[in-house]
Amino acid sequence: MKKLLVCMCAALCLAACTKSVDTDSLVVVHKGEMESLDPVYSYDGVTHGMLINVYDTLLKFKGSSLTELEPSIATQVPTVENGLISKDGKTYTFPIRQGIKFHDGTELTPEDVRYSMLRFMLSDVSGGPSSLLLEPILGLSSTRDENGNITVDFQEAAQAVRVDGNNVVITLKRPFAPFLSIIARWSYIVSKNWAVQHGAWDGTEATWKQFNNFAKDSSPFFKESNGTGPFQIARWDIAGKNLVLTAHENYFAGAPRLKTIFMRTVEEPSTVRLMLETADADIAEISPKFISQLRGNPDVTVYDNLPRLRTDPVLFFTLNINMQANPDVGSGHLDGNGIPADFFADKNLRKAFLYAFDYDAFLKESMEGRAERAIGPAPQELVPQDENFKRYPFDLQKAEEHFKKAWNGQVWEKGFKFTITYNTSGEMRQIASEILKRNVEKLNPKFQIDLRGVTWPTFLEKTAKHQMPLWARGWVADYADAHNFYFPFLHSQGRYALSQGYKNPHADELIEQAVAETNPQKRNMLYKQLHNLMHEDAMQLYTVHPTGLWAMQSRVKGFVDNPVYMGIYFYPIYKE
Repeated sequence: MKKLLVCMCAALCLAACTKSVDTDSLVVVHKGEMESLDPVYSYDGVTHGMLINVYDTLLKFKGSSLTELEPSIATQVPTVENGLISKDGKTYTFPIRQGIKFHDGTELTPEDVRYSMLRFMLSDVSGGPSSLLLEPILGLSSTRDENGNITVDFQEAAQAVRVDGNNVVITLKRPFAPFLSIIARWSYIVSKNWAVQHGAWDGTEATWKQFNNFAKDSSPFFKESNGTGPFQIARWDIAGKNLVLTAHENYFAGAPRLKTIFMRTVEEPSTVRLMLETADADIAEISPKFISQLRGNPDVTVYDNLPRLRTDPVLFFTLNINMQANPDVGSGHLDGNGIPADFFADKNLRKAFLYAFDYDAFLKESMEGRAERAIGPAPQELVPQDENFKRYPFDLQKAEEHFKKAWNGQVWEKGFKFTITYNTSGEMRQIASEILKRNVEKLNPKFQIDLRGVTWPTFLEKTAKHQMPLWARGWVADYADAHNFYFPFLHSQGRYALSQGYKNPHADELIEQAVAETNPQKRNMLYKQLHNLMHEDAMQLYTVHPTGLWAMQSRVKGFVDNPVYMGIYFYPIYKE
């Protein structure tokens, strides 16, 4: 009997321990890999969807709202009415909360905030996110010119971000309507003392250039962290593609209910589904094709058609193709077996391609209705689009008319041959390319389009070299504002416009006016003008704004989705 009681007690203890571990931990399965844990280096959604849990920002978004902000490290949301935004709209004052602890136990100071803002701007890693603060604060998209020479005046940056007592004061180059939205997403605060002690920039003018555009693994933040967020990085296994977060017990808003979070990269969709079904994963990004199967599982909850600030796929024309050793242009001449470098410089040709895409079929059949039709870069949530916003319908007759006008009739007479490129993991980008190929080729037997999927590093390299005549890619918003779409897509200094070789001074002017305008109605009027100008230039083929999809064990509670975060904010989540 005594032996039986001992066994029963042991079993009960084991069950209690198992339950404790089960309710205190979370397994999250996602696609994509992290490149660096330094918030000024990486610029991918997977990394920054995780970092929002490690680093606090001055402000944060309230729940799922895209517009309502609430205090975080700052104690108030600046407004003109409370005197924390100057009447000219250029100076913002952030009162800093006292008593906040970093993960190493040291206390946050206003100087940590100032240092973090300056480091974010001045590090300016190629392909990194520094421009998000450089543009509003210094009026620049980079700290370097096209030849790589540093052009920023350190003293100008130092004066733009300063400490005044317990406040951090930021003075912008000009009024910048989405500034607080950027701050709520990208003002990650790191510990200055920890950073300097571990070999990062020391915060002085004498040394900052040495840390401009630094190598990935030279940063102390590459694999480690010291933020103030609700979770801290315990381990990152790069080879094993998994990362472990543990609770910050001294978090200023109260310790999180979850104590350990395991984040794992799993690319195979069927494996992800199996992990959910067997409860080996608590939360996962799943393929839409498995929704019907998972909906019948009482232990799994599917969150479908979640709003996203995303435009994808988009097909981009290159105006001046790099012809050197380029297999994507055929013969390199308009002779039926290739295309010349300036093939897509003809507006009629671009319009023909836009009319040849079957938008509704892609939306309904390929996307299964889990998206909205895109008529421009920005989703409706950011730019309300009425009937006065022009759009391209699927119209093969109009496509044929424009093909016959292109290159003074030579395109229709001689035909062409070139390659559309997409990244190999971009299933929807491949399907969109296939739809366009099929519809264009049916118009004229002399039209030949090849399709090629390449790895992501190869895709980025070919983009930088302007080698792809027509290519499929997409965009996820860095912050909740139309400027974050119109600038990269259409401004001459924007990421995609630069890749295409597109420059329209009128478009630049409208973009600059719109970002400085704080009246929402006036801003939307400017974006309508810009939209219709963009429609006439026909530089990009927009397809859809996809929605989001998460599946999780039904015992997971407290999930709040906000499309700005690119991932999940784990702090409110708990398990029953």
